[in-house]
Amino acid sequence: MPTPAVQDLYPADVAHCYGCGRLNASGLRIRSMWDGDETSARLTPRAEHTAIPGFVYGGLVASLIDCHGTGSAALAAWRAAGVEPSADAGAPPRFVTAALHVDYLRPTPLGPELEARGTIIEVGARKVVVDVAVYALGEACARGRVIAVRMPESMLRGASPA
Repeated sequence: MPTPAVQDLYPADVAHCYGCGRLNASGLRIRSMWDGDETSARLTPRAEHTAIPGFVYGGLVASLIDCHGTGSAALAAWRAAGVEPSADAGAPPRFVTAALHVDYLRPTPLGPELEARGTIIEVGARKVVVDVAVYALGEACARGRVIAVRMPESMLRGASPA
């Protein structure tokens, strides 16, 4: 049985993100998993993700980096605790973005599948830093850094806003 993506294991109350939530019917449904010591996610942009004909809107690329970064943070925190993703592992820690930096290296073509590759830079008790590169047709189109922090209790369903 293949290893599930970390987003497939998020509890329902935190699985609605436009980028990676499995419960968001209109979302991108980015799915992050380990590939050796790196993480990987794949996404095929749709026609509505056009910036100009033939090229992907940069915000979609940033969303891919963002959500893959927070998913990679959950994977890294789990691995640091000696846990690997599985249906029996329980719910992974949920992370949100504290900072996102994106560098666009070349225009991203619309049509081919994009691959995001994550490298874990730092794992702390509350914060994980992930570098992510996005590739199309084997060429790097963008790179970014995500600083992810554990989701605050105030964001859970039923919690009152601070």
